[in-house]
Amino acid sequence: MSEEAAPPAVTSRHVARGIGTTLLARLGAVVEIVAQPLYVLMFGLAGYGLYAVLWATINLIENILDLGMTNAMQRTVPQSASDAEAAAALRTAMIFGVGPCIVAAVLIALFAAQLGPLLNVAARDRDLVTPAIRIFVWALPLWAFVEIATSALRARMVFGAEIRLRIVWEQIMRLLFAVLFFAGGLGLKGLFIAHLCSLAVTAALSVRLLMRHYCIADLWRGPWGGDTARNTFWAGLSMLPSNIIGRLFSDAPALILNLLLPGAAGAAASGLFTIARKLSSVVQLVRMAFTYVMSPLAASAERQDRGQVADIYAYATRMITAIALPLAAVLAAGSASLLSLFGDQAQSAQAALIILLFARAAEAMLGISTPILQTISAFHRQLTASLLGCAVAVGAGWLIVGHVGALTGVTLATSIGLVVMAAIPMLQLAMNERLHPFDRQFHRVAPRGLAIAAAAGAAALLASRLPDPVALPLIALIALAAIWLSMRFALPLADRLSLGAVGRRLKLFEGGAP
Repeated sequence: MSEEAAPPAVTSRHVARGIGTTLLARLGAVVEIVAQPLYVLMFGLAGYGLYAVLWATINLIENILDLGMTNAMQRTVPQSASDAEAAAALRTAMIFGVGPCIVAAVLIALFAAQLGPLLNVAARDRDLVTPAIRIFVWALPLWAFVEIATSALRARMVFGAEIRLRIVWEQIMRLLFAVLFFAGGLGLKGLFIAHLCSLAVTAALSVRLLMRHYCIADLWRGPWGGDTARNTFWAGLSMLPSNIIGRLFSDAPALILNLLLPGAAGAAASGLFTIARKLSSVVQLVRMAFTYVMSPLAASAERQDRGQVADIYAYATRMITAIALPLAAVLAAGSASLLSLFGDQAQSAQAALIILLFARAAEAMLGISTPILQTISAFHRQLTASLLGCAVAVGAGWLIVGHVGALTGVTLATSIGLVVMAAIPMLQLAMNERLHPFDRQFHRVAPRGLAIAAAAGAAALLASRLPDPVALPLIALIALAAIWLSMRFALPLADRLSLGAVGRRLKLFEGGAP
């Protein structure tokens, strides 16, 4: 009997291909950033702050009640031996990820009148809070379904399938619905309805994509309590605490600010933090793209050879460093011009934005270790970083907030916790798995990337002194040029060659190399 052919090795080329399509998919976050100034213009800073608080709450609840199923599929689906096992993992994720969210949505809708007074909002929006909760809470099961469906596609290494969903339907349709409902006189209520409409369309289209990459018939047959279902359930639970804490770092600060400051001030502070977080997510986008790709690739590589994991780990860290450092420097230097898009009130968020930008850059460079730890290491080790990061953030907030103001203090404490939470998995991999990304090639990439980032930041600082209509496009061009220079002159040739035709078109290497 002939031996089964060995699966192909997982290399930097696989990472590069996944990153390209995933970055396009995650550009929905950029569309969302562009939409935020329009939301502030239409609904006011305090109204936008109420929306930001409710959406942050939905995200937090969903991240708890989905029981870690989005991450669990990144571990179990790539290791499935058949389509039936992959379908069993998806079925388990849908049952335990969406089911609790439906129950919670019903309960929250029933008790909306009791929950509404807990939020600080502008006086003119007070009567809207309870109806808004009753409407917007149905985003909870819709969002859980979309998250699990798109995670199932990534687990199949279909990295570009989110492009149409995340950009066209989820973000652009949301903006179009919001504009239409605002023009129709619905006011702030129209923004909540627009969000629901865009999620409903996205969920419907997610089903079509799932039917292409999973055997839907297998969802209804086969053992519902087999090994795959059991492994998916326990993998999700093991990742749940770290997922919850990670989401807390993104969304809890807006809730905390809303509770700390009374009335419209609380809503405005939540809105300002959300603005800073959305702008800094341009840097976070780099890490998220690599994280989405690394989880299934690391799981696949681990089945074959630990050396492949080490190679793609080092490669991803070099690429992130070359991109995130200059991007964060340019955006921080041009932060005043960026915030001008949101009106004069937004300038008070400049310190928070700069802090978050550099924290996200550090998190991006260190945090690629997290998906690798989740896929190859023991489940209990994933809790250490989350618990310590949360404890450090709480302790820092306790010491800082009273001295530098609520917005800056909460942001700084959050940023310190983010960096700690990203650094610990890297240390764990180094100590427990003998894996680290800092090889000789990284020692060349880091100083060159820092030098280019410093020069680009200085150029962006000068550009920000120009009138905003001139400064904003100039800052964008400086950011793109800085990233190109960093990739061209900081990355080793092998890394640039891995980009294939894209790298050739961008002139990242000479000649006709593949």
